[in-house]
Amino acid sequence: MAQQFNAQNIKKRISVLVFLKGSTAPLVLYVEKPEELYAELQQSIKSTSAVLIEKETLGPLKKVSFISNQIAALAIQEEQYVG
Repeated sequence: MAQQFNAQNIKKRISVLVFLKGSTAPLVLYVEKPEELYAELQQSIKSTSAVLIEKETLGPLKKVSFISNQIAALAIQEEQYVG
């Protein structure tokens, strides 16, 4: 029997997707301020020098590091979940 969920239980969360060169799946980063992280990563893409980016996140990935010149694309994703 399917369990029905009240609309009040449906929440939204926003993540930043980081697509790295040569990788088939993006890194999905859950942080407190996703728009700020997105803007920061955009700036690092524009920079001519490669830098190491290390972030602590709130999701399944607790800490992640990558080189800025390996970023192929960025996205902001909004998803619904029952909580």
